[in-house]
Amino acid sequence: MHARQMAGVLATVLICDDEPSLRELIRISLDGPYRFAEADDGEQSLEIARRLRPDVVILDMMMPRLSGLEVLAELRQDETLSNTAVIVLTAQPGTREEALRQGADLVMVKPFEPEQITAAVEEVLAERR
Repeated sequence: MHARQMAGVLATVLICDDEPSLRELIRISLDGPYRFAEADDGEQSLEIARRLRPDVVILDMMMPRLSGLEVLAELRQDETLSNTAVIVLTAQPGTREEALRQGADLVMVKPFEPEQITAAVEEVLAERR
């Protein structure tokens, strides 16, 4: 089974970033058999994650209302979302270790190539099969 499909159902990817152009770039880069949801701030990210229970959350570190680290901590404490794959995006390489300590599956430093985000999503989905 392809990593994009889990038990015959399209994987859901929640893209959380306050920059619309980056959300669009990620969505276009992942164009294919995925379902997408988007959030532009930390609180909305949690609301959507709790409602949709996505397979993967792509989470920017710097967002309004709640930071990426705060969202990550909430996801890891929520019994229904604690096993959700989380890819953290950061512009500050020094925050990589903190995100990994908080439970991120992968951390990507901006800027990144579109192929890198595709590979990252495929990797975390394959680990969940």
